[in-house]
Amino acid sequence: MKYSFENNYRLRAFNQNSTSTRNIDTKNIYLPPGYQIEVVAAGLDVPIDMVFSDNGDLYVADSGVTSGNPKVLHYINNRFETIADNFTLPITGISYLDGNIYVSHKNFISVLHSNGNRQSIIAGLPCNGDFGISNVAFGPEGKIYFGLGTATNSGVVGADNPWVYDHPLLHDVPASNIVLNGQNYITDNIFVHGEKASTGGFCPYGVASETYEIVRSVIKASGSILRANRDGTQIEMVAWGFRNPIRIKFDKEFRLLAANRGYDVRGSRPIANAPDEIYYVEPGVWYGWPDYSAGEPVTLPRFQPEGRHQPEFLLAEHPNIPPKPYAEFSSHSSIMGFDINYNESFGPIGDLYIAEFGSLGPLTMGPSAPYRGIGHKISKIDQNTREIITFASNKSGLPALTMEDSGFGRIVDVTFGPEGAMYVLEIGISDPNIINQYIPNSGMLWRINRINNLN
Repeated sequence: MKYSFENNYRLRAFNQNSTSTRNIDTKNIYLPPGYQIEVVAAGLDVPIDMVFSDNGDLYVADSGVTSGNPKVLHYINNRFETIADNFTLPITGISYLDGNIYVSHKNFISVLHSNGNRQSIIAGLPCNGDFGISNVAFGPEGKIYFGLGTATNSGVVGADNPWVYDHPLLHDVPASNIVLNGQNYITDNIFVHGEKASTGGFCPYGVASETYEIVRSVIKASGSILRANRDGTQIEMVAWGFRNPIRIKFDKEFRLLAANRGYDVRGSRPIANAPDEIYYVEPGVWYGWPDYSAGEPVTLPRFQPEGRHQPEFLLAEHPNIPPKPYAEFSSHSSIMGFDINYNESFGPIGDLYIAEFGSLGPLTMGPSAPYRGIGHKISKIDQNTREIITFASNKSGLPALTMEDSGFGRIVDVTFGPEGAMYVLEIGISDPNIINQYIPNSGMLWRINRINNLN
């Protein structure tokens, strides 16, 4: 199956069964002086990640969320061609090395080899909870690195976890032995009407924890970054204590960067005002989940949700004092893919650019949550000052909310192409009535170029 697109003002695509159109007007997008933006392709169906090959070919991962069929697409001759499909739903990341494409999808990491063969190199990853697998990054010692998200928001299974009906014994597991405080959370029993359930941290739903109870470590731990040989063998722990290390990448000095998403205001143990974070990852370090946020204990008043109890520690002892992040983003910015600029004609060498998917409003932030002005943009981190500024966004401060709106939809990735331009991938437009569902074939691929010397 092939997709073909036209770079017109009003773009029509999408597939043989769709008559949808989307308005495109770059005048509604803010950019710094000296930059311009253009459409590369439209009609993508909930894309999630992209990568360039050594020879400059572009590959995009279709998550499969709307179609039910996750795919890897190759952009060639101004059109997308499907080169592989029928992955487990959803695809969450895509990477490239030495002619091979590494695909992260639910419970698996698979490789599309340069000879056309397809191989699952890692299976059985614990991704049946809230969060999945990051993209794959390639370390200096020849190993592959990848992140695993947590099963829950903040360590406690509750009514906010719909997967509990299919996986009633699922819960978070640590990467080092931990001692619990014995905190338990009482809810209406979702399995037995009229009864209550008491659930402890790192326990299955309805199972209470005991004070000073020891929970043993596992390798494939919740909220961890792991590494393995390139064939998937010899999986080992790198670091843990992340909530959702959604994207990872090595810089040119082979320092590992991770984009980590902060807590939501939901579930039995809601935590408010938790920033998203960028970390330089150090091996063997615990980064704070589920008891710290950006190096600060969640017992501080700033993390207390509106009308709810102050969060308490789940752990009686902590593996180490969690480090501060390299950069902090506003709570619920929902940071996604990022890249580092190494092209001086585009901007300062070493600055980091990151996609901010943006707030989902009350769905994850609580009843008084703002929607405008949180995320929904591309930010830049100055490598020298660590200052975060807006690089590109809709002038409205909101994503495109209908097919008649112009400008960016929900941005999921930024990647520099071989010619030095910035490519921007957006998942598309969410259904106005169901904010976390997406209109099929409304995704876009954009390109930002610098058009004059800013120095």
